[in-house]
Amino acid sequence: MSRLFGTDGVRGVANGLLTAELALSLAQAAAVVLGAEALAAGRRPRAVIARDPRASGEFIGAAVEAGLASVGIDVYDAGVLPTPAAAYLIASLEADFGVMISASHNPAADNGIKFFAAGGQKLPDIVEDAIEERLLLEPLRPVGAGVGRIQRFSDAEDRYILHLLSTLPHRLDGLTVVLDCAHGAASGCSPQVFKDAGANVIVIGAEPDGLNINDGVGSTHLGPLQEAVLAHGADLGIAHDGDADRCLAVDHEGSVIDGDQIMAVLALALQAEGRLKDDVLVATVMSNLGLKIALREAGVTLLEAAVGDRYVLEAMREGEFSLGGEQSGHVIFAEYATTGDGVLTGLQLAAQVAKTGRSLKDLAAVMTKLPQLMINVKGVDKRRASSDEGILEAVRRAEAELGETGRVLLRPSGTESLVRVMVEAADMETATRICQNLAAVVEERLALVAP
Repeated sequence: MSRLFGTDGVRGVANGLLTAELALSLAQAAAVVLGAEALAAGRRPRAVIARDPRASGEFIGAAVEAGLASVGIDVYDAGVLPTPAAAYLIASLEADFGVMISASHNPAADNGIKFFAAGGQKLPDIVEDAIEERLLLEPLRPVGAGVGRIQRFSDAEDRYILHLLSTLPHRLDGLTVVLDCAHGAASGCSPQVFKDAGANVIVIGAEPDGLNINDGVGSTHLGPLQEAVLAHGADLGIAHDGDADRCLAVDHEGSVIDGDQIMAVLALALQAEGRLKDDVLVATVMSNLGLKIALREAGVTLLEAAVGDRYVLEAMREGEFSLGGEQSGHVIFAEYATTGDGVLTGLQLAAQVAKTGRSLKDLAAVMTKLPQLMINVKGVDKRRASSDEGILEAVRRAEAELGETGRVLLRPSGTESLVRVMVEAADMETATRICQNLAAVVEERLALVAP
């Protein structure tokens, strides 16, 4: 049987892979694994559950709650809230674990189930494997007073908003901010927290109907935010994705500020305050080389992790580092959160604009993005990408030509029969030429032979 858990929980088409029956069984299995310590101590475990506003989240959430309660878990239903809010509330309530129902930036037809351990921590592979193994066994079936109870977590959103406001280094009075909430989980709390922080707030993409999440708005569709920033003469714009664990931004001229640029601004702000542990920022190998160059010039080390927020988190925990994230806008503040938080990131970024009196464009100019091109080479044997001598020699030649002005990255896809070829260079013409040449070598050397 293939592994049920992917890189970010169990995700698929609602009523396709992700049925109500699977959701219930998965919740029952997870309850035994994640509630084991409390059950062994004779204490009834508690779990927090939240979801984004997808229509399917209603029946999947109900199935998860039923599964948890049937095994003896007391469930606190936080309703529609961002993924980082769920993680925070698990810690705030001192719950034994929690569940988030969301497919993040995916279309409305998809959904997902993500589990958090005590403290709002993401699960390691070994715990996810234990949950899958438990799925094969009969669930616990307590009776009478042994079954769990389900109650509304009535002040969940207020707790989260107060937490976010407590992190502000500077109020946002005088700033005009456009928020694009992707018709997602942050549609209620993000506008409220920015208003409470003092900003003049214009909101788009905050009318979820269960089916319009991420549909032409949010961090994957920045056009409407760019238009709104220019139309309102705003100081900046902030875009969330469906579950608001990411944040991308737009400056006052309508230019996109991506996750690398956001991390550059925030890392240097923390460094100036003496709060950037060991002067290290954790990012992934996909971050633009311009980020590394900018940080190096400021005396900050860029520690590169594998692609995926879980690998960024692992590196941050290992070194107890303060800040990490991805180019996609998934930024993690270790002091305030256990996962990426798009609302928190947006607040911190806006606070730097307010605190310094400089525009976001000016702040982001600390980093110069190098031209970057990626080609997906499909239908190839990706397993040989890192060992084929012809490819390795082509990469060595490309790296020698680029020197310190660029870089090459070949990365097999984790889910498809393709190899991603990425090249950065001082100019797009050079990046395009080298990337196309490498892609041709990969295609020739790794072509699948028909049986």
